[in-house]
Amino acid sequence: MDNISVSTTDVRIERHATQLSRQLKLLREKLFPPLSQKTLRTFSSGEAAHMIGVSDGYLRQLSLDGKGPQPELSQNGRRSYTLGQINELRHYMAKLKPKDALSYLPWRRPGEKLQTVAVTNFKGGSAKTTTTLYLAQYLALEGYRVLAIDLDPQASLSSMLGVQPEFDLADGDTLYGAIRYDAGRKPLKDIVRKTYFDGLDLVPGNLELMEFEHETPRALNDRQKPAELFFRRVGIAIAEVEADYDVVVIDCPPQLGYLTLGAVCAATSLLITIHPQMVDVASMSQFLLMTSDLLSVVRKAGGDLQHDFIKYVVTRHEPFDAPQSQIVALLRSLFSDDVLTATILKSTAIADAGLTKQTLYEIEKGQVRRSTYDRALESVTAANSEVLAGIHKAWGRT
Repeated sequence: MDNISVSTTDVRIERHATQLSRQLKLLREKLFPPLSQKTLRTFSSGEAAHMIGVSDGYLRQLSLDGKGPQPELSQNGRRSYTLGQINELRHYMAKLKPKDALSYLPWRRPGEKLQTVAVTNFKGGSAKTTTTLYLAQYLALEGYRVLAIDLDPQASLSSMLGVQPEFDLADGDTLYGAIRYDAGRKPLKDIVRKTYFDGLDLVPGNLELMEFEHETPRALNDRQKPAELFFRRVGIAIAEVEADYDVVVIDCPPQLGYLTLGAVCAATSLLITIHPQMVDVASMSQFLLMTSDLLSVVRKAGGDLQHDFIKYVVTRHEPFDAPQSQIVALLRSLFSDDVLTATILKSTAIADAGLTKQTLYEIEKGQVRRSTYDRALESVTAANSEVLAGIHKAWGRT
């Protein structure tokens, strides 16, 4: 007899969820024991020099002169730096050579507005979270102050950044805590948490984000207590911490709900991920039509829909797949420069790194095959550098 005859579906699903959660907790404790925290690898002297924009010899001389943070020395004399030390050196060089300060420390200057990049698509499997994660880490490695916001109730971004949504978060520890409609609302600065990745902070997500989707219709219908328009609440919350960051990157949920609309209205730019398969492109067509209709209503209600740029990012791309190549060519013919020149490749290196909740920016080169690593890293870095160029253009930098 099928178990469903003696166990209702909700009970059965709850049991499965409990079993899976227990197993995930055991896996997490194996990978990251309870008293340990996820850490980022150190960078060789050559890597550090390249990131800062100085020669390896110059960095070595600073170390010998006792200037700046002192690197870790291996038994064979190799020097390595943490990302925190690299950022200290960026500050040191900016003070040492104030005329070239922007080259070493690229933080936004007075008059340059906070850039908020919303990564969106309501089709699952378009590598939206991966794109968000790699962009946030890339910007942090380049020396920017970055805030990542996980608006997806599934919270994969939070998990990749070292936060286990089921076990590490209390009520109100997501963006929902800063945009809710009742007296439990709290400042976003009380929700933001540091990550192991220096320069990259996180507003984590979990299932409580769905409360905003449930409460917003009731708030809109409550004529006795008119609430702030829902599409402004995300932007208002972000404005509370605006002075602390250069770029905010938002991982939107895979649906066109109130959270996504709030993120789109708060954003200064949009990244729309596309997996170059016909079924995904057809789905994206519907997504764009629905988005246009909903945003026109938001605009008429006073929403600010002026974005510095809107870019389409081709993800999980297999360049030698003929049908995919045709779809990418179609997108370029239709959207021209709105499609990033670089595409993010489908790669076993990205997938293998993800198995240990890491990215290619985190793992040591020897952990995956060198040729695969180099090709995949080059594709994501090229795409991210195009996004950074768009941010610089919005700031008026050449």
